[in-house]
Amino acid sequence: MNKITHPVAISAFLLMFAPALVFAQALRQDLDGIVALVEEDVILQSELDAAISTIEMQVRGRGENLPPRGILEEQVLERLIMTRLEVIRAQETGIRASDANVDQALQQVARQNGITLGQLRQAIEADGFDFEEFRRQMREEILSSELRQRVAASMDDITETEVDILLASGGIGGPEYNISQILVQVPEGASAAEAQAATERTLEIREQILEGMDFASAAIAFSQAPDALEGGEVGWRQVSTLPPLFADALEPLDPGEITEPIRSPGGFLLLRVNDVRETSEVIVQEFRARHLMIEPSEILSLEAAERRIRDLHERIEAGEDFGDLARRYSSDESSANIGGRLNWFPAGQYGPEVQSALEALEPGELSQPFRTGMGWHLVRLEETREADRTVEALRSQAREMLFQQKAADEVERFLRQLRAESFVEIRL
Repeated sequence: MNKITHPVAISAFLLMFAPALVFAQALRQDLDGIVALVEEDVILQSELDAAISTIEMQVRGRGENLPPRGILEEQVLERLIMTRLEVIRAQETGIRASDANVDQALQQVARQNGITLGQLRQAIEADGFDFEEFRRQMREEILSSELRQRVAASMDDITETEVDILLASGGIGGPEYNISQILVQVPEGASAAEAQAATERTLEIREQILEGMDFASAAIAFSQAPDALEGGEVGWRQVSTLPPLFADALEPLDPGEITEPIRSPGGFLLLRVNDVRETSEVIVQEFRARHLMIEPSEILSLEAAERRIRDLHERIEAGEDFGDLARRYSSDESSANIGGRLNWFPAGQYGPEVQSALEALEPGELSQPFRTGMGWHLVRLEETREADRTVEALRSQAREMLFQQKAADEVERFLRQLRAESFVEIRL
């Protein structure tokens, strides 16, 4: 189913990647205790301690309470194990993260924080962390993400029939809920006694929350969902995209309230409503215009292309027909044969330069020649309108919702199977 920052101290920046980012400590490996064996690799006590420090920083940054150290250790260690397994599987299947890939990701992080890459490195090192270890963890995050994308990409495509069925069933639209979750897992093939024990455990957690325990803190302490260390935050979900049992449980609730335990394929869930909002109509501005482009080539230099476009601009201003000139001279193969006509299209469809030129015009006006990476252009605005694109938006939303649901299920199955089939020995 379909989480950015501003310039802050690096301790806050690190939260963007917590808990995936783990920073090495100064202890030498030969003196470092092993807390888990993962296939042929190991997880060291220093790695676990550093990861816990990052999670503690994250939790305090959200103003939430920390669970007891032992519980936090178990949660964080399981996250480290899964990350290590994903990296191993990614490398086995040929997924690679080059230095260029890592550099690009670091540049993006720096831009999101309004700083340069050099300033990012200084901030990391000023907080006592090793920048090369930071790069290594970034590489692991890239590998894990690519592996999950491959799993999702292996699914069958979403068909228009599936979209039609979802829309016809009323399975899209309606209010959106911002929710958080706590999951108490029940293993496949669990006995009635095991299921009953999980039910009672879920009710105990719910009672602690009703007695005043913060939901996010309870998620960190007790949840067995992948988002536990983020306080169980799921985010915005449209009520119609949720399983009927979930939707029925959420709809009577106000922000701040939580559900009774809900049985799901993975166990028992507690859902909290953080906020509710109504979906609105999708109204977009659309344009109808004509377009003429002169593209430079081996036989037509950029300067010659500019001279030609300026000559055509003068001829159109003098009264020659735009459509005739577009048919004769335009390099835009998609519109030249129809006189440069661009039928109704939404703002931004043809790029920022074309959009900027159009927004400066009144209907019937011709632009001045302008240049893009493709060449030199003229546009004439013919008409604008406000269009209701709610139906198209709903179809797009339905398609994305179906994909995200299938992808989430597929990735979850893959990770459960990966964990079950892998050699893991916990020595904590």
